[in-house]
Formats: sequence, structure tokens, C-alpha cells
Amino acid sequence: FLSTGTFAYFKPPSISSPSMDLVLSVLYSVVPPSLNPLIYSLRNQELRTAVRKLMSGFF
Repeated sequence: FLSTGTFAYFKPPSISSPSMDLVLSVLYSVVPPSLNPLIYSLRNQELRTAVRKLMSGFF
């Protein structure tokens, strides 16, 4: 949420284009709602433990 708004606000005018604005607006409207279930499910201790075990296997 914050990174999308920050990028849109601080992007240089040289890369400002309607297509870039469209991509930013799609990312802003699609990415946060799709990540919300994952973020809120990580509040569950059992799921958090399972994710830690999974991630420790990769690293």
C-alpha cells in the first residue's frame, strides 16, 4: 500500500506516461487485496509455525 503510493508520488516526470499510470493503478487495486488473506492468516500461530518450517527448508 505505502510503496505503491510512494512510487507514484516520487517517480520522475521523465517516466510519467499513461501506461505507467495504468499499471500503477492496477497494482494498487489488485495486490493489496490479494495479499490481505495471507497477512491475516499469518496471525494464526499454527500457520506461522508451518511457514517458518517451510522457509527454514529453503534457506
